[in-house]
Amino acid sequence: MAGSPPPPPPSLDAPSLDMDVALRQGAFDLEAAVTAGPGLTVLFGQSGSGKSTLIDLVAGLRRPDRGRIAVGGVPLVDTASGLWLPPHRRRVGYVFQEARLLPHLTVRQNLLYGRWFARRHLTVEAPTLDSVADLLGIAPLLARRPAGLSGGEKARVALGRALLAAPRILLMDEPLAALDESRKAEILPYLERLRDQVGLPILYVTHAVAEVARLATTVVMLDQGRVRAVGAPSSLWSRPDLMDLTGGAEAGSLLDAVVGERTGDGLIPLDTPAGRILVPHLPTELAPGSRTRLRIPARDVLLSDRAPQGLSALNILPGVVSDVRLEEDGSRVVRLDCVGATVLARVTGTSAAALAIAPGRPLWAIVKAVALDPAT
Repeated sequence: MAGSPPPPPPSLDAPSLDMDVALRQGAFDLEAAVTAGPGLTVLFGQSGSGKSTLIDLVAGLRRPDRGRIAVGGVPLVDTASGLWLPPHRRRVGYVFQEARLLPHLTVRQNLLYGRWFARRHLTVEAPTLDSVADLLGIAPLLARRPAGLSGGEKARVALGRALLAAPRILLMDEPLAALDESRKAEILPYLERLRDQVGLPILYVTHAVAEVARLATTVVMLDQGRVRAVGAPSSLWSRPDLMDLTGGAEAGSLLDAVVGERTGDGLIPLDTPAGRILVPHLPTELAPGSRTRLRIPARDVLLSDRAPQGLSALNILPGVVSDVRLEEDGSRVVRLDCVGATVLARVTGTSAAALAIAPGRPLWAIVKAVALDPAT
C-alpha cells in the first residue's frame, strides 16, 4: 500500500535537472540523458545499472568523459567548454544510506553545520533551522546526540542537514536501505512531505517497489548503463517489456486511487481506474478524498472466465486480456485491460490452458482484500 502520491507538477520556473552524460569505467559503459523536475524522480534498476554513478556525477564525485549537467539552468559540468564545478560549489544536498552524522555534536549542531556550510562556501541564505526541524519532525531531538537516536531519526537529521545547506537539488542514494520496516514506515511520511512542500528536484535511488509506489513522481528505468524507459510508475509497471526490471517473480500492478469513506465493517474503498477496490488498512494519514497508489501483486490475483458468484472475495474486476507473457518457470503473466487500467495476474500454464487465455479473451480478476493488507 502506498501513501500520498505526488501532487500536480509545480510551476515551470522551479529548478530542474538536465543531464546528458557518458562515462566508461573498465567494462562498464554509461550513456544516459535524464531530466528531473520538482518532485521525486526515482532511478530504478538492477545492481550495476548505473543508478549511483549518475547521482555521483551530479554531486561532482565523478567526472563524465563527455556531457553536460545543469540544475535550474546553472551548468555544473560541460565537457565541451571544460567547465567543472567542484562539489562544494554545486549546491547539491546528498543523503547516503548511512546518516554520517558527527557523533560528538548534538542534533542542533549537526543541523547548523549544514547552514554554516551554505553561508561559508555558497554565500546564499539557507532555510531556518526551525522550519526544517518542523518539516521533518525533529524539533524534540535537537539537544540529543546521534548515539541516542533511532535509525529513522538519524535519517531525518541527515536529511535536515542537507536541506540547511540550501541545495538546488537533493540526491538520495537508497536512504532507507539500512532501516528495518518499522523505521521505514516512520520516515516515509516525511519524505512525502519533503517531496510535496520543498519544491526541489529530488533524485532518489532505490530498488524497492514499495518506495517507488509511495514516493515517485517519475521513474527512470536504467539497464546496463542505458535509460530503458521514463514515465509514471503506474504506466511503467504495466508494461510487459519492462517486467525483467519491474518484477519478475514479484510482478504486480500499480494503480492510482482516491480514498473513500470507511465501510461499516471497517474496509476502506479505493476508487481506481480499474474500479472500486476494498482494502483493510491504510496509512493513518490518509483521510477520505486523499490520493494514494495501490500495489496489487500478480501472484494474489485469481482469474475467472465468467462473472464470479458466491465468493467471499469482494474485489472483482472485469477485463480483457491484452497480453500473455511466458515466464522461465512455465507460468504466465496475464495483462488485463480493466476499463483502461492494467491489472497483472500470474497463473500456471495448466490454468492458462484451462481458461484458454489469449489476447482478446474476457476474464474477471479476483483480489482478496486481505492480500492488500500492508501488515501481511
